[in-house]
Amino acid sequence: MQIFGVDIGGSGIKGAPVDLDKGDLAQERCKVLTPQPATPDGVADGVKQVVDHFGWTGPVGLTFPGVVTDGATVRTAANVDKSWVDTDARALFGGRLGGLPVTVVNDADAAGVAEMQFGAGRDRRGTVVMLTFGTGIGSAVFVDGVLVPNTELGHLELNGHEAEKRASSKAKEDHDLNWDQWARRVGKYLAHVEMLFSPGLFIVGGGVSRKADKFLHLIEGVKAEIVPAQLQNNAGIVGAAMHAAQAQARLRD
Repeated sequence: MQIFGVDIGGSGIKGAPVDLDKGDLAQERCKVLTPQPATPDGVADGVKQVVDHFGWTGPVGLTFPGVVTDGATVRTAANVDKSWVDTDARALFGGRLGGLPVTVVNDADAAGVAEMQFGAGRDRRGTVVMLTFGTGIGSAVFVDGVLVPNTELGHLELNGHEAEKRASSKAKEDHDLNWDQWARRVGKYLAHVEMLFSPGLFIVGGGVSRKADKFLHLIEGVKAEIVPAQLQNNAGIVGAAMHAAQAQARLRD
C-alpha cells in the first residue's frame, strides 16, 4: 500500500509516495525550499509543487513544524511565519491540492511514530524520546509505544536560552560550532530532558542523523541509550503517510 507523505520544515519541503508495508519511500523524494517568509500561502504552494511532481491523486499526509490540534489547527509557529497560528491547515492544504484527502500532524510526532514502527524504537517499551535536530528541535515522547502528542521540548529553557536556539543544527551553523562544541551543547540539552522524563532511549533524528558518527560518541553526561534515527531524514515523510493511512482506515470503519 502506498500513501503520499510530505514533511514541511523550516528550510525545506520534501515528499514522496511511501510504501507502508516496508516503511520506506517508494520513489526518490522531491524537495523544494521553504519560502521565506514561510507564510501559509507560500508553504501551500510549495506542497502543491512537491505533490504535482509525482502526479499524485490520492490521500496526502503532511507534517507541520509546530503544535497541531484536532488534526487541523496550527497553534504554534516558531520556525515559520507567525500568520500560521490559528490557521486550519487541513482546509488550506486540501483546497490547494484540489480536494485531495489531507491529514496534518506535528513533524516530530510523525518522525517518532515512523521510528517506533519501522526504525530505532521498534519493540522498545518504557519511555522513549525522539528528538529531531534541524532548523529547530522537535520532540516526540512515547510511553510503552504510545505517543504523547505535541510535546515541543525544543522550547525548554536551557542556561537562560531556548534550547533550540543553542543546540539545533541551525544553531551549529549560525554559531560556527565544530562537532565537539555542538555535542557539548546537545549533551547538556539531553541531560536536561533526561532529568525531566528519565527515558530509557533517545532517538536522534533530523538531517544530522546521517552524520551520527561525527558527534554521538562525543555526548557525555547522559545515562540513557542514544541512537541515530534509522529512517534518518525520511522519518517525517514516512510518519506523515502513516498518519494519512490511519485516517483513511477510520473512514472505512
